[in-house]
Amino acid sequence: MNNNRINYDLERKLRRYTISDLMKYIVIAQGVVAILMYIWPSLGYQLYSMITLSRSALLRGQIWRLVSFIFVPPSSSPLFVLFALYFYYMIGSALERRWGKVKFNLYYGVGMLCAIIACLLTGHAGNTFLNLSLFFAFAAIYPDEQVYLFGILPIKMKYLALLDALIYLREFIVGPWSSRITIVLCLLNLFLFLGGDMINTLRRESQYWKTRRNFRKVMRK
Repeated sequence: MNNNRINYDLERKLRRYTISDLMKYIVIAQGVVAILMYIWPSLGYQLYSMITLSRSALLRGQIWRLVSFIFVPPSSSPLFVLFALYFYYMIGSALERRWGKVKFNLYYGVGMLCAIIACLLTGHAGNTFLNLSLFFAFAAIYPDEQVYLFGILPIKMKYLALLDALIYLREFIVGPWSSRITIVLCLLNLFLFLGGDMINTLRRESQYWKTRRNFRKVMRK
């Protein structure tokens, strides 16, 4: 009861400072930057260089980068950028509906802080792992939610999350120390907010596969 009261009081106090539909504004800003980079490269890439997160730039007083780096779009083909922005919006909106805008703003804000610390330690950081933490959070809450990869192939979120986890585990093992620090810090909010849910999901999946294996053994007899 006391914890519920504390959570209620915290949410009531912070509500006035939070942004509704936060992910919508982030995605729109990323989309504008991406469009400028493709249709007006000189302006687009100049804007891109002014909003990325860089320790040397911060030390020169360019403090807007502490926020502007979240508006940097994925760097890839236009089709992939379109897919990625839609995907970010979908999972961000779903998390905000599930948690409420206060908790979602806190989650994203802690992720931003971790990215900034990673930048100060390593020299550079971006929003890639911050957005990845949204994806992992969604997969932890909705592991059996099915999406269509490339609009064709149906796949559950838990398998996409496992694939991404393996990719970044490899990067953590073989990559430089700067990458390792960035990965750990930028995924820290995931464990702070969802550590218990992730453990429960792993236990549930382990029990599912154990039950399935035992069933197959019985059927073979």
